[in-house]
Order: sequence, then C-alpha cells, then structure tokens
Amino acid sequence: MPGLLEGVRVVDLTQNFSGPYCTKLFATLGAEVVKVERPVTGDPMRSFGPFATGTPDIEAGAWFLYLNTSKQSLTLDLKSSVGRQIVLDMVRDSQVLVENFAPGTMERLGLGYERLREVNPALVMTSISNYGQTGPYRDWKATELTLYAAGGLMNITGEPEQEPLKEGAPLAQLGAGQNAFVASVTGLMHAEETGAGQHIDLSIAEYATNVLENALMQYSYSGVEYSRVGNRGYGRAAWGIYPCQDGFVGIIAGPDQNWPEVSRIMEEEALADPRYASRQGRLLYADEVDALMLPWLLDNDKVDIFKAGQEHGLGFSFVSTMQDLLDMEQLQARDYFEELDHPVAGTLRYPGAPISPQSPEPAWVYRRAPLLGEDNQAIIVDRLGHPQEEFNSMQSKGVV
Repeated sequence: MPGLLEGVRVVDLTQNFSGPYCTKLFATLGAEVVKVERPVTGDPMRSFGPFATGTPDIEAGAWFLYLNTSKQSLTLDLKSSVGRQIVLDMVRDSQVLVENFAPGTMERLGLGYERLREVNPALVMTSISNYGQTGPYRDWKATELTLYAAGGLMNITGEPEQEPLKEGAPLAQLGAGQNAFVASVTGLMHAEETGAGQHIDLSIAEYATNVLENALMQYSYSGVEYSRVGNRGYGRAAWGIYPCQDGFVGIIAGPDQNWPEVSRIMEEEALADPRYASRQGRLLYADEVDALMLPWLLDNDKVDIFKAGQEHGLGFSFVSTMQDLLDMEQLQARDYFEELDHPVAGTLRYPGAPISPQSPEPAWVYRRAPLLGEDNQAIIVDRLGHPQEEFNSMQSKGVV
C-alpha cells in the first residue's frame, strides 16, 4: 500500500542510530529509501545485539531490524569510482540524500553537496554529525554518552546528591534523527515549490541542548543552575515515581484543587492536612507526604493505582515493562503494533507509527528490514539501467 510520501526517493548513506532513524521515518511514510551499506559487513548496527536468533548474525540484530524497516539495501564500496558513480546515478532521480559520516568525508569521496548539486540542483542533502559541519568541535569524536553530556541533558538527569546520569535510550541520537526528518521534509517542500535544493547541517549535541526544558533559560536570567531532582519531580512530593506492589507508578497530584482526592484514594486522612495542600507545602514537607503515601502504594498494584488516579481526575501513570506494553489494552485497541516476518529473524512485533493520521488513505508502509545487499540487482540493473554483465563484474570485484 502506498504511504503519504509515495514517489519520494531517498538515498540513505547513514549508519548507527541518528541517520537510520531519520530515514526509517521516510521509509515507513512510503518513500523509496535505498540504504547504501558497505559490502560484506553492512551497517555496524547489524552486528549490534541482542540478536533474534540468539547468536550473532548480521541479519538478526534487534537494533538494525527496528531502525531499517521498509528500506532497500544496496551494498557499495564508496571508495571505488564505480561505487561513487552509482551514488551519483541515484542522486539524479532522487529528492533527498541523508548522510551521517564524519564532516568532510563526503567531500573526500567526491560526493560533497556542491558535486551533488551539479547532478541534481533540487536535491535536499541532510548531514547529521556530532557537533555540526563547522566550528572548533567539528572533527571531534563522540558517543551517545558524550553527546548527552556535552548537550547539557546529563547535567539535569539523576539524583540530587549523586553523579549525572544518561537516559536509557540513545535519546540524543534518536531525537536528532527526528529533527533531521522534519528538516528534510521541510527542505523537500521548498524544493518542490522553488526547484532549489539545499544542504541541511544538523548537530546531535545541539539537539540535546534544544530540549533542556527550562534549564538554560532559567540560568540565562537568574544565574541559578537547574538542579537534579531524581524521581521527585521539581523536588516536591506526589510528583514523580514511587514503588508499588508489583513495580513502579507515577504519581502526579496537581492541580492543587485536586489534592484532596489523594487523601480519599489512599484512605489516609493525614494527607488532607492543609500543610500539604499546595505545591510549596509538598516541597517543604516532601518526606512526610511520601511516608504517608507509601504504605498504600505498596499494598496496591500499578494498574489499579493508575486507574484509581485517573478516575479521580489525577494524572497517575505506571512504569511499563516491555510485556506491559505488548499487553496494553490502549495500544491493542489502536492496532499500534506491527507484526513482520523476516527470513532470518522470524516473526516479530514492532513498535508502530509515532503518529496516526486520521484519514482513509493509507499513511504508513511497514515491511521487514532488508537482508544485506538484497536489492543490489533491482537497483543497479532494473532502476539505473546498468547491463547485467557490468553488474556481474561489480560483484566479482567486490564493488557491490
């Protein structure tokens, strides 16, 4: 079934997290995305576990399977003149190219934006890098850990008296991938209207700085650092994560006029004390409030606590395990999960679309991640028109 971006062609020169997530959004919205991978080994994420087969297998890495749904795989040696020419051939009839090599790599390969623009003036080229294509940090190396730290997110994450922490997921890179997708689609719209492409420069560290809540703004006008508050949101009680009988729950007690409901839900009259009725009071007497809530929380399970809060107009939630997510009635009712069959990894359930357009036309296209080089012949011979003999020669020389 076609998707919303049917007819858009994307050349995907990305690997690891940020770039593949950007192009995954293109692919599952119906664009034709050709993922260019190195011969034999492919995207390094193919070798990143856990593996659906239980043992290392470049076709069964969980991260690769997730990040590369609905794409095609073309193996190319970009250090060869033939490999680079094939990229130029694809650029000629594509609208978008996304890459996340180290800055300067595309220029050294002879595939910099100025060269690509000669081939296709309307091309939108999106470059994702650690710190951006310019500046004194341009060539510095980084990992998710260091990007999360350098962008400032780590400084506000963790317990007050302990060291800063990183989020569990590679948030900086996945978030940068989302931004890259939005920027690329915006550039695509501009190119369709004007015929002029552009080069988009996206820094992962700058994405992290961009989602710092109000920490940077607070410091800019007050000179006061935003302090880490751990699971006790904003330092006050009844605003954070608490243990319960079978896991953890999120207790959100605002707005203030709803605070009396907490006393009724938890059957604890002491919680109705006027000292706790305001946010400031729950900050000053946080330890007391927590001590009064804890016995009831430990006697009840997370789903019952969640529903009890919601039924009384309070934003309670619970910390979902992976099984909780798979079983969640809300997600099932919305047909959120996609089940895809893979010849090596088997049949697996995948997270569904991050948005759900309410229209009769199909919006999203879900297919399994490609096998390494699975689409080599279809792209080089059928789409680009290279003779079969030439393709066979490329194979024998290790170009594809």
